[in-house]
Amino acid sequence: MPRYTVHVRGEWLAVPCRDAQLTIGWLGREAIRRYIKNKPDNGGFDSVDDVRFLMRRCKGLGLLDHEDPLEVALEDNEFVEVVIEGDAMSPDFIPSQPEGVYLYSKYREPEKYIALDGETLTTEDLVNLGKGRYKIKLTPAAEKKVQKSREVIDSIVKEKTVVYGITTGFGKFARTVIPVSKLEELQVNLVRSHSSGVGKPLIPERCRMLLALRINVLAKGYSGISLETLKQVIEVFNASCLPYVPEKGTVGASGDLAPLSHLALGLIGEGKMWSPKSGWADAKYVLEAHGLKPVVLKPKEGLALINGTQMITSLGCEAVERASAISRQADIVAALTLEVLKGTTKAFDTDIHAVRPHRGQIEVAFRFRSLLDSDHHPSEIAESHRFCDRVQDAYTLRCCPQVHGVVNDTIAFVKNIITTELNSATDNPMVFASRGETVSGGNFHGEYPAKALDYLAIGVHELASISERRIERLCNPSLSELPPFLVAEGGLNSGFMIAHCTAAALVLAIELLAACQGIEFLRPLRTTTPLEKVYDLVRSVVSLMCFLGRPWIKDRFMAPDIEAAHRLLVEQKVWEVAAPYIEKYRMEHIPESRPVSPTAFSLEFLHKKSIKIPESEDL
Repeated sequence: MPRYTVHVRGEWLAVPCRDAQLTIGWLGREAIRRYIKNKPDNGGFDSVDDVRFLMRRCKGLGLLDHEDPLEVALEDNEFVEVVIEGDAMSPDFIPSQPEGVYLYSKYREPEKYIALDGETLTTEDLVNLGKGRYKIKLTPAAEKKVQKSREVIDSIVKEKTVVYGITTGFGKFARTVIPVSKLEELQVNLVRSHSSGVGKPLIPERCRMLLALRINVLAKGYSGISLETLKQVIEVFNASCLPYVPEKGTVGASGDLAPLSHLALGLIGEGKMWSPKSGWADAKYVLEAHGLKPVVLKPKEGLALINGTQMITSLGCEAVERASAISRQADIVAALTLEVLKGTTKAFDTDIHAVRPHRGQIEVAFRFRSLLDSDHHPSEIAESHRFCDRVQDAYTLRCCPQVHGVVNDTIAFVKNIITTELNSATDNPMVFASRGETVSGGNFHGEYPAKALDYLAIGVHELASISERRIERLCNPSLSELPPFLVAEGGLNSGFMIAHCTAAALVLAIELLAACQGIEFLRPLRTTTPLEKVYDLVRSVVSLMCFLGRPWIKDRFMAPDIEAAHRLLVEQKVWEVAAPYIEKYRMEHIPESRPVSPTAFSLEFLHKKSIKIPESEDL
């Protein structure tokens, strides 16, 4: 008999249906009838007939026609929502879908797998797992390690040995010995009591990263979780059933106890859970809808699920990958600005950077040469000022290799720490199967990823800071030889005046827009081929930047343009356009190309993105 889970005013109701020919309207009325029946005041209604409502799927929020038969409109055990006319959402209401629901209406279950072993997970892997591009499986070696570790725990329980967190209480109750008959209850109580976070839930990508990373750490075989339970957790991940994990509440010094407890709470069928199929619902219903059973915790398993730094580290992993993407593209944007300001490429000479051989500095200078080398990419703009009397450019232009370079090296340093943390055992006590014992320690402490991420924030700030100073030069006519604030009829129009102020606080995308606007005032002169490609890319999403080939001459609503340029950077489109030219230049100048930092572009990126290396400047 088909059954549907219906959301009415914050409550979830299971509604069985004996006749699949019944309609969507019947399902809504029956759900409301059950809701009214359970309320002392009838929910404020005299009868079901008084209620006017809409019906929509929880997945994708698509509206449903009241007259459609259930067997045609819905799948068995699908989640739907009754929206009662006139209702206003209370501020603490958990929506049936997270922010960005439009992304999940198109969700497709991945077919490919990543094999986790607790040793080889990369930051790129975890971000891709967060995006739902892969399912998870364990390597055979990891399965054996997990089994060996569990045997130690089973032996402790069988022999009634007193061991912290297994046969004792926690924290101040470490000296309280727990009877064997209550060891499983101990683990459930631990998860419930530590689920004390607050705030909005993590978005699905971040919750998926958190769950995947916890699986990877457990796969190392030092936590004592059973293989059976770990495989259940993997099944939950593969079904994209994601517990409600509040954004706030982690301490760091004690690891991520609160968020990881919320993660575990959903796994045992308590609290709220989300999936693309169900939206938000009680965890037990979401698991049931996917044919899954709640995890039944064995001794030590609650502690194994909640002890560690996976919240800090998974969010840090995302930050490192975003920083890597923006640092690469900052070089391209700055090169475009240098062209508009008619700067010189002498500051990027190979010999200058060879005598101060920081890896990031060398790579940034190389990227500038690959985009601006007039022998390789003829530039009419560069040719127009070849014989000017300017000796050198401002710091914001000629010191890009030094400033951007140290950001590259900062990212590389932080990425190394985060990658180590991704593949570290952070439980307590640790279970050493080779020694047949457990050892208490402090690997759960979050200081390593936390301090590294503070350093990352300092580095990325420098990209924003120097970008804002370059925008100042673009907007200042005494420095740029361009119209004030990059607009015609200054005074009547304000141009980039306030966008510049916004950039002082936030956005590299504004420099990209400003540089492209500056290009317009230098037409008909053209810049180098790769930078023209970047310009064309920006024009493709900011289509009104010019009108009939003339510069943007009147004020306009700029926020959509800034957001469009921002999306180009977030999605790495600017890098994808320029990268083939950088790599082609690299291959043609191999003797001068030195080893670069891990954030540098590689052929692997080209193959992943199916980008073709251009064969000629005519492309």
